[in-house]
Amino acid sequence: MDDHTVKGSGQPEQAFADIEAATRRLLGALDALERAVERRREADRDEDELAARIQALGADRARLADELDSSLVRSKRLERSNREIAERLDAAIGTIREVLEAGEIS
Repeated sequence: MDDHTVKGSGQPEQAFADIEAATRRLLGALDALERAVERRREADRDEDELAARIQALGADRARLADELDSSLVRSKRLERSNREIAERLDAAIGTIREVLEAGEIS
């Protein structure tokens, strides 16, 4: 029996198989890590996009609030003008009635 057969029988192949298995596990772990990193990048992009949308919505809200305030001011002015016009029309109608009544009496 030679030394190589008794002592080393199968050990180099087993070491190679172990290294190969460890290499496959390492490659699998690296693939999983790459996928996790890509998912994180996508999540970060989504988060950045969401932040940009929220900022745009905030700007739109501020603009719309300003427009609403302006519209309310304009609406109050129109209501005031409408009241003044209605009062003047009532006064004119009253004057016309008085003139017509005076013309009927004479």
